[in-house]
Amino acid sequence: MSWSLQEAIERTGVLKQGHFLLSSGRHSAQYMQCAQLLQYPHDAGKAGEAIAELFRDEAIDVVVGPALGGVIIAHEVARALGVRCLFTERKVGVMEMRRGFAVKPGERVLVIEDVVTTGGSVKEVIALLEEMQAEVVAVGSIVDRTGGHNPFACPYRALTEIKIESYTPEECPLCREGIPVVKPGSRTPAKG
Repeated sequence: MSWSLQEAIERTGVLKQGHFLLSSGRHSAQYMQCAQLLQYPHDAGKAGEAIAELFRDEAIDVVVGPALGGVIIAHEVARALGVRCLFTERKVGVMEMRRGFAVKPGERVLVIEDVVTTGGSVKEVIALLEEMQAEVVAVGSIVDRTGGHNPFACPYRALTEIKIESYTPEECPLCREGIPVVKPGSRTPAKG
C-alpha cells in the first residue's frame, strides 16, 4: 500500500477544530497540529522522504529546523538526504543554535518546518544562518498555510497547501460568540 499524506493527516487527527490563538496572534476555528502525524515514526519518515524528493537536486549539506515543530521533520528530511540535521531554539525570545551545533561558512542549508503560515520562525532561522555565513538554499515544510505567498527570499516548497481562515482578535466571529480561545498545546484559555 502506498503512503498518502492526506490519508495520514486524516488518520492521525492533525486538523483540530475549536477557537485557537495562533502564534501569529491571529484567531482561527482550525489548527494544524503536525505533532499528531510526526508521533508515528513511519509517517514521519515517509513525510521526510517526500520533502527530501522536492530538494534532491539542490546539493544540500545540512538541514536545520526550528524547535520544536521543525525538529522531527527536519531530522527525517536529513535522513532521507543523507546529511546532518541541526535545530535552533529560542533562549529568552531569541533564536539560537545551541548544544555545540554550528554551520560552516558556505554550507548549503535547507530549512525545514512542519507548518508555515507567516514564516516568522523560519525567517529568524534564516537570519541566524546568514549571520553564520551559510547559504540558505531553500525552505520546505509539510504544510503550506501561506495562502500561496512565499514569505522567504529563497525558494519555498511544501507537500500540501491547506487554507485555514484566520482573524485578528478584533474581527474574530468566535470571540463575538463568546467561545473561549485556547492557545494550542495548552488546555487553558488564552488571552488574545
